[in-house]
Amino acid sequence: MKKISILGSTGSIGTQVLDVVRHYPDAIKVVGLSAHSKVRIIKKQILEFKPEVVSVWHEEAAAKLAEYCRKKRVKTRVLSGMDGMKKVASHKKARLVVSSVVGSIGLEPLLKAVDSEKDIALANKEALVVAGDIIMRKARRRGVEIIPVDSEHSAIFQCLKNEKGSSVKKIILTASGGPFYRKKTGRKKITVRQALAHPTWVMGPKITVDSATLMNKGLEAIEAHHLFGVPMDKIEIVIHPQSVVHSMVEFLDGSVIAQMSNPDMRLPIQYALTYPGRVPSRVKMLDLARVGKLEFDEPDFKRFPCLGLALKAGRIGGTMPAVMNAANEVAVSWFLKNRIDFSQIPQVISRAMRAHRTRKSCSIKDIYNADRNARSEAEKILKSLN
Repeated sequence: MKKISILGSTGSIGTQVLDVVRHYPDAIKVVGLSAHSKVRIIKKQILEFKPEVVSVWHEEAAAKLAEYCRKKRVKTRVLSGMDGMKKVASHKKARLVVSSVVGSIGLEPLLKAVDSEKDIALANKEALVVAGDIIMRKARRRGVEIIPVDSEHSAIFQCLKNEKGSSVKKIILTASGGPFYRKKTGRKKITVRQALAHPTWVMGPKITVDSATLMNKGLEAIEAHHLFGVPMDKIEIVIHPQSVVHSMVEFLDGSVIAQMSNPDMRLPIQYALTYPGRVPSRVKMLDLARVGKLEFDEPDFKRFPCLGLALKAGRIGGTMPAVMNAANEVAVSWFLKNRIDFSQIPQVISRAMRAHRTRKSCSIKDIYNADRNARSEAEKILKSLN
């Protein structure tokens, strides 16, 4: 039986991880869960999966949750804050840690899991974006395997099995294009509701907005660079509205290998949880005749400047990806609260990047400083726009 901890168990990916676990009770056991503030949801998760340890962000919420566990006679230890997340990530019985928190806040518990020699099922792309060199170096030193959960990176991971890195000509990341790629938005103000209406995937609000700006694909390109050791200039992005081809790898001999399936996150999640084996899935099988056609197009960098900004940050490296990511997180947060227009998101990121002096050779402390300073700078920029 594989024992796992899940960071971000109440989010979109976390709940789907538990849905997969639910159907393989003899193969996978949950020993740890962490969430931010959705106490009502995590209460249900505790009663169903009976983990040994749980963490929520706020201390007051943790105290109430501990009292709930006592009343229900569930022997679950309840913790709080970053320290609690790190304890869930390093639980002695966990063999695999699923990192599915959103944003760079997932960096510290991820590093703790790696230091504790836990294999990682990674759905927290921001951690690799801001500190990919440090994380991958630590993982290699500790003998830790990082198995991607994002559908695109899972596809690449599968395409590269039994292949040598030197035979790779380029990685081709596919992007659905989000809700606006085929729509001319004109000068009308884009609402939060419109930005969250993704045509293919059901995801959390932050990643859905990132998909609408195409920032998400830029973050994924940086993640692929670190995960697979491929230079940024060997990563190509193509728009693929059907989301059937999850990504491809082109090899030196001209062969292109693709991984295809219906768009359902439970499939790459299940693959990460059961790796290196495969088990039957409840995901609907792919019927290409019913799909009818598969379309591919070049990205429009002019209409979607966030994609170019992310790729630029990835090429610069050092502390710049942390700055780009932090500014994006702040800007998206303001947009979701209706405090700025959709079109102002790339303006904030661009200005924050221009204000930063990159440190190429950087420590984890440098990363944290860059992240903190970029958030402060982004707040100043946002206030100046209003």
